[in-house]
Amino acid sequence: MVKNTNEPSLYPAQDREGCIKAVREIMRVRARGSRPLAFVRTYGCQQNVADGEKIKGQLAEMGFSFTQNAEEADFILYNTCAVREHAEDRIWGNVGALKNIKRRWPGVTIAVCGCMMEQEHAAERMKKSFPYVDLIFGTHAIHLLPQMMSDLLLNSRRVILRGNEKEDSEILEGLPLVRDGNLKAWLTVMYGCNNFCSYCVVPYVRGRERSRTPEAIEAEFCEILAAGYKDITLLGQNVNSYGKNLPKPVSFAELLLRLDRHEGDFRLRFMTSHPKDASRELIDTIAQSKHICHHIHLPFQSGNDRILKEMNRVYDREKYLSLVAYIKEKIPDISLTSDVIVGFPGETEEEFEDTLSLIREVEFTSLYTFIYSPRVGTKAAKMPDPVTHEEKSERMARLLALQEEIAAKRCGAMIGRRERVLVEEKTPKGSLSGRTGGNVIVEFMGDETLVGSFCEIEITEAGNYILKGKLV
Repeated sequence: MVKNTNEPSLYPAQDREGCIKAVREIMRVRARGSRPLAFVRTYGCQQNVADGEKIKGQLAEMGFSFTQNAEEADFILYNTCAVREHAEDRIWGNVGALKNIKRRWPGVTIAVCGCMMEQEHAAERMKKSFPYVDLIFGTHAIHLLPQMMSDLLLNSRRVILRGNEKEDSEILEGLPLVRDGNLKAWLTVMYGCNNFCSYCVVPYVRGRERSRTPEAIEAEFCEILAAGYKDITLLGQNVNSYGKNLPKPVSFAELLLRLDRHEGDFRLRFMTSHPKDASRELIDTIAQSKHICHHIHLPFQSGNDRILKEMNRVYDREKYLSLVAYIKEKIPDISLTSDVIVGFPGETEEEFEDTLSLIREVEFTSLYTFIYSPRVGTKAAKMPDPVTHEEKSERMARLLALQEEIAAKRCGAMIGRRERVLVEEKTPKGSLSGRTGGNVIVEFMGDETLVGSFCEIEITEAGNYILKGKLV
């Protein structure tokens, strides 16, 4: 009989090395090819991507190599996102398609993890409706992957493991990583969220805020630099809250200054920044830095004060615009990007117009736009929502058209300027592609040996979101 286990305490930390060895030995025999192969697909935000790198690091410890083809894998894992309904729908469909692989290869191990699996209703549906999924675990159990795999393989029992309050307060250092690519690196500085925006499920699936020590962050940062990474992004659900819960509090600005002092040819970015905690100290630090990009992702979500209050954003339009004014004063070449939600429950046409007017006033480089998606367990999911999806879609189209105009204007103003670009790849068209410090894509002709280096590019043409230039 297939059994379930739900208690993290069943897996003592000291068993880790023995479990890694056991899985390596079992998979050496069970692998279809000369070595076991793992297929890992991550959905959602950069924090999910960073989690995926930890998962792959542990799989490598257990003897797995990696493939981009699920059909040839001995282990298939989907790392899920719960922020929007569309993301969840994709997961259900893709997991459903794995049934055919399991039918053809009964020995393949299928795992689903991440934010969706920290939601009781989603984990229960996965358990009941997808019996061929062998391993189900949430964001708080990533570090227990070797123990779960050993349990699964040795005892032939299905493993279902979600987080608990104890793990909400823990930060486990030293997990191995297999990073994606060799130019850009994610560096998590904190976990969880305390904000409880009324539309957002993140605090429920990732727990309360926990900050890593600056010493641990700096040690990993040095490893990243030594490995040759050029574009490093500090991650947290709200990086501006960093350090508040440490025994000796440290501000995010202080952490940035500490990392910026390192020598080397690199860029430093961060995501995501909540306006309610964005301090003048932070802005001044960026303005005076050597390595911190002049790019701030500063979600505003709505330009209307009533909607912002209903969202529990804890700032109003005036405060947001005042912060933007200070940023532009101190960092004139700043690139501002943002998130915006269209069609929050009860949003009127007049309130939506306030969002459009804020966009016109700020002139963002780009926007991440979403039609409101109700999330189970959030306050907003219970609010009356009389506006039809058709009306919301029409508003979204108007917002996108406005942003297209602004983006084209901003990019057009860059013609003739020289930009420092980190060259990322050769495109199928034969040109090179990279990004400015403001996170704008630039394409130009050049030798492929320039990939991975910083180049000075003169901008010669501009589209809405992509620039073209020539090597100086």
